[in-house]
Amino acid sequence: MISSPQGIIATLFFIEATIFFLAENKYTKKFFNVLPPMFWIYFLPMLCSSLNIIPQKSEIYKIISDNVLPVSLVILLLSVNIPAILKLGKNALIMFFAGTLGTIFGGTLSFLIFKHWLPQDAWKGWGALSGSWIGGSANMLAVKESISTPDNVFLPVVVVDTIVAYSWMGILIFFAAYQKIFDKWNNADIKVVEELNKRIQEEISTKRKYLTLKHTSLIFAIGIIVTAVSLELSKFFPVIKNVISSYTWTIILVTTFGVLLSFTRCKELEHYGASKIGYWLLYFVLASVGGRASLKDISTTPIFILAGCVWIIIHATVLFIFARLTKSPLCLTATASQANIGGPASAPVVAAVYQPALAPVGLLMAILGNIIGTYGGILCSQLCYLVSKI
Repeated sequence: MISSPQGIIATLFFIEATIFFLAENKYTKKFFNVLPPMFWIYFLPMLCSSLNIIPQKSEIYKIISDNVLPVSLVILLLSVNIPAILKLGKNALIMFFAGTLGTIFGGTLSFLIFKHWLPQDAWKGWGALSGSWIGGSANMLAVKESISTPDNVFLPVVVVDTIVAYSWMGILIFFAAYQKIFDKWNNADIKVVEELNKRIQEEISTKRKYLTLKHTSLIFAIGIIVTAVSLELSKFFPVIKNVISSYTWTIILVTTFGVLLSFTRCKELEHYGASKIGYWLLYFVLASVGGRASLKDISTTPIFILAGCVWIIIHATVLFIFARLTKSPLCLTATASQANIGGPASAPVVAAVYQPALAPVGLLMAILGNIIGTYGGILCSQLCYLVSKI
C-alpha cells in the first residue's frame, strides 16, 4: 500500500494527469463523451482505496481539501465577467434564476419525499448536488467540504450528477426539434434572442497570452493570500454545530472575495490561463475526495437516482411555468436549464443546438451559476436540514 503523504499526492496527480491526457488524445477523447473526466478523477482514486493501493483514511486528504479547495475557488472566480452577465437582459436572467429556484425548491421537495429511504446525513449530499446543479463541480466540492458531507453520501450523489444530469441534457437536445411548435403555442418573442446575441457578442472575446512565471506566481499568490485572510476572518463568524462550521464561512468568504476581485485588474489574469490553473487544483481536490470513498457506498445509489429524477422534473416544471409567464422561447428555457444543471462546459453546447448564435449566452448564464452556486447550495442544504427534522 502507498501510505506516505508524498506517495498519495503522487498517485492522485498521476491519475489526474492521465485522465486529462486521455481526454485530449484524439484516439481516446470520444470515450469521455459518455462519462466525463470529472467522474473518472473521482472514481479511480476511490477504486485505488477500495483495492488498498492507497489508504482510505489519511490526514493528507483533509489537508488538501482544507487548503487547496479555497485557493482553486478564488482563482476560478477571478475571471468572471459581471458586466457581460448583466447585459444578458431581463428575460435571460429571469429564466436563469427560475432554473436556480427550481433546483433549490426541487432539491428540498424531493428530499422531503425520499428522506425516509435515504441514509442519515443525506441532506448534506443534497446540498452538494444542488451546488453542482446551480453552478458546477467547483460549487459541488465547495458545498461538500463546507458542510462536511460524508463520503458514503457523496459517492451516490456523484453518480446521480453524472447519470441524471447527462440524461437531462439529452432530453433538452431532443426537444430542440420542437422549439417552433412550443414557441408558437407559447406566443414567444423570438426577437428577444436576436437582441440578446447582439448585446453580448463583443463582451465574450478573450485575448489568450502565454503563461509566464510572473503571472503564474501572481495567480497563486492571490489565491493563497485570499484563502489565508478568509480562514482568519471565518473565526469571527457564528458556528452552528453540525450545520454551519467555521469552514463554511471560509468557503463563503473566498467566493465573495473572488467575485469582488473580478471587478479589478485581477480579471486580466484569465488571459494567461488563470481558470485552467484553478480547475487543475480543483480536480486534484476531487481526486483526494475520491480517495476517501469506498465502493461499498454505491449500494444506496438507485434510490438516489430515483430522487434525482424527481428533482429534475420539479426543476423543469418551475422553468416551464416561468417560460409561460414571461413568454420566453424554448431555446432560452433550455439554455437556462442546462446552465444550471450542466455548467459552463455543456450550456453553450445545448444553446447552440437550439440557436447557433446562442452559445455565448449559455456560457454567460453558466458563469453566473458558478458565482451563485456555492451560496445556493448552502441554502438548499440548510432547507433540507430543516426538512430532515420534520
